[in-house]
Amino acid sequence: MSTQSNAMTELARSADVMAPDTPWSHRFYWSVRRELWEFRSIYLVQFAVAGIFLFGFLLSLIRLPHKMNRLAGLDPMQQRQIIEQPFEFAAGMIMAAGFFVGIFYALEALQSERRDRSILFWKSLPVSDATTVFAKASIPMVVIPALSFAIAVVVQVVMVALSTIVLLANGISLDVFFANLPVFQIWVVLAYHLLVLHSLGFAPLYGWLLLVSGWARRVAFLWAALPLVAAGIIANVVFDSPNFFGFFADAPGGDGFTHGMMMEPMARIHPSEFFSSMMLWVGLVIAAVLLSETIRLRRRRDPL
Repeated sequence: MSTQSNAMTELARSADVMAPDTPWSHRFYWSVRRELWEFRSIYLVQFAVAGIFLFGFLLSLIRLPHKMNRLAGLDPMQQRQIIEQPFEFAAGMIMAAGFFVGIFYALEALQSERRDRSILFWKSLPVSDATTVFAKASIPMVVIPALSFAIAVVVQVVMVALSTIVLLANGISLDVFFANLPVFQIWVVLAYHLLVLHSLGFAPLYGWLLLVSGWARRVAFLWAALPLVAAGIIANVVFDSPNFFGFFADAPGGDGFTHGMMMEPMARIHPSEFFSSMMLWVGLVIAAVLLSETIRLRRRRDPL
């Protein structure tokens, strides 16, 4: 409660000095800051996941010298797979945590301000409904993926540093370790999946969740999930696909919808194929329509 009060105080002060011709970017910036103040789980959950993983990784370093000694009898492909595995697993955990945080944030973003009636205060500020909705949409589509990438990179740097210390302390050469750990390549793949596939590929999903959050009076999760379950059943019957996104998976670049949560090899990165996919642009149009309807709903909906 104190966090929300502090956020309101800061935004009220900024509103006092905000002239009518204040740039839209300034209003948008403060709207995003508001979300980070109100929903600290946006970053705390991923920090917690990163901390838990690093603790487990620290314990696993006891077996690292033995594992490196066993690599001599394996082929290069197996060596690379064994060394890369914990780094990819760390990125995958942080990526998954960010994805679920984005889902629950989108479901709460508009309903919570109507439930606690703070929407009356926010509407008193010189910030339009469109700016507010776009700021909320940017959290799961831009802020959380960027934060996931930054946290994953820091975690992997710490993992490299700890592994180096353990190997040197045991008199083991670092040549094999670094020869089979293309860390910069891993970061490129991670950035592509988070900042491109997640941001654009899941835009219709986040648009739908925000719409439900602005419309539902309660149990937003059920109102959001039931139509998707029904759509999945229809997709299974009509498109012979086991999930709602299966229709998009058959199109070029469809990895953004179905494999966005997986770390694929560099060979699977085809930006031209992804951006030329008609299904991607159909999804973005759907997301734009959903966000437009969300703006209209916020303009008309009353507190709960």
